[in-house]
Amino acid sequence: MNIDLARTFLEIAETGNFNKAAERLDVTQSTVSMRIKALEDEIGRPLFLRSKTGTELTPAGHQFLRYASTLVRVWEQARHDIALPPGFRAALTVGGQFSLWDRMLLRWVPWMRQQMPDVALKVEVGLSDGLMRQLSEGLIDIGVMYSPLSRPGLITEKLLEERLVLVSTKPRQLSQWDDGYVFVDWGPEYRAAHAQAFPDLATPAVSVGLGALGLQHMLANGGFGYFPMRVVRPYIQDGRLCLVPEAPEFRRPAYMTYPIADEQLGDILRTAVRGMRYVASLEAED
Repeated sequence: MNIDLARTFLEIAETGNFNKAAERLDVTQSTVSMRIKALEDEIGRPLFLRSKTGTELTPAGHQFLRYASTLVRVWEQARHDIALPPGFRAALTVGGQFSLWDRMLLRWVPWMRQQMPDVALKVEVGLSDGLMRQLSEGLIDIGVMYSPLSRPGLITEKLLEERLVLVSTKPRQLSQWDDGYVFVDWGPEYRAAHAQAFPDLATPAVSVGLGALGLQHMLANGGFGYFPMRVVRPYIQDGRLCLVPEAPEFRRPAYMTYPIADEQLGDILRTAVRGMRYVASLEAED
């Protein structure tokens, strides 16, 4: 199949409009129509229902959607791996959750470049579910995340256990709870433990789903909230943040998942995994 057909299908599915898809792809509307006709002829089923109000997927279109996404991702991965620049013998793709790229995985990249300068690195950011899917499909080689799932052919090991501590931009006691609290959603296990520790807490004025965003908001506007000690330690040391005494702490483990055996990567994967363990040990809390 021509990969442009799959890309065109995905653009129409996302925009719900042939004209908008044509604008995104920088082609004419007639080209988009011809591509979809060719795709429907090849599959043997109509993929879209067209009307004056827009375009909708048919049942066959809904079925093809996940396959088209996989086709495009696999093609991009293959192009990245095969089209190596001169001086590189292989490519390694690593995916991690955003808050783990902060500090820990950013330490791993230069470590890996020093150990294997002839290996090209590609880094991705995603959530646990998406990273596990990409691992299963072979689109990434190592995933670093908080909530891995058990999958055949994959090894999962705990890298570190984060200490989530309550910090504030000004000295305060635990009893001094006000609307400056910034609630960061660190996942379902954290939400359950937090609710148990603070059963009478009212809905926070500010809630965020990304730790880095919550921390930057707090540093800019003042307040207090729970963050990993490995992340806030520099701010505590320079006086921008302080620990709230007697506040309960929470634990959040982080994991690394990778294939049991990969003959193509071999020593590259083993070195990368060793490097992950090393940088995790630098971030580990007592």
